[in-house]
Amino acid sequence: MIRVGVFGAGGRMGSTVCAAVAGDPGLELVAAVDPLHAGIDLQQLGVSDTGLQVARTAEALADAGAEVAVDFTVLDAARENLRWCAANGVHAVVGTTGFSEADIDDLRARFEASAANVVIAPNFAIGAVLMMRFAELAAPYFESAEVIELHHDEKVDAPSGTAMLTAARMAEASSDWGSDPTEKTVVEGARGGEGPGGIRVHSVRLRGLVAHQEVLLGTTGQSLSIRHDSYDRTSFMPGVLMAVRSVGDRPGLTLGLEAFLS
Repeated sequence: MIRVGVFGAGGRMGSTVCAAVAGDPGLELVAAVDPLHAGIDLQQLGVSDTGLQVARTAEALADAGAEVAVDFTVLDAARENLRWCAANGVHAVVGTTGFSEADIDDLRARFEASAANVVIAPNFAIGAVLMMRFAELAAPYFESAEVIELHHDEKVDAPSGTAMLTAARMAEASSDWGSDPTEKTVVEGARGGEGPGGIRVHSVRLRGLVAHQEVLLGTTGQSLSIRHDSYDRTSFMPGVLMAVRSVGDRPGLTLGLEAFLS
């Protein structure tokens, strides 16, 4: 039985993680942390009766003997939460996005010096991981590509971590991309942002969505569309639980869920 604590337990993703952990016979939810929802019983957040209340600080994980912490918060909070995990020997599974290369280097050093490990993934939906892999495989056979990511209207960063990782992996797979033919822009930003390899990335923020992405690739006389849709936050839970069970066996820092898929 793996003892698990959850950061950001009061948020939509955090409460979904709490429910998934509580419902898994191989895991035990022992702590939930969220300073904005401290004192609330988890049942009020739709989690089955665990007898737990949301705590204010990470010390609740230490008091409960948590072995793994799951973090779906915001960037500033996640940085501090992960530094705490590294210092206290608690493995971490992280779905928070927006980390810079400097952040990743800092966390890698902290966890390599720690007894704990960390997994940071921009997307825990297994279908999204496969989408990125398929786009990477297709990249060498096409001369143009664009990425469109669509998310709910509460997502604060753009483009998404998944979109940027997709473009980076496609750029690594092929450097032969055609130039953008646009000479006149009527509305600034209409062509999206220029990602790795010059691949254009477009962000949509729309109420009613959860997480969606389409990769468009084109070459002479044909195109290929690769799309993944998460209609509910439960779509991320199989990947989260997989990482929770496996993070203890992956030394240091692991980026992405691919390492856990055979």
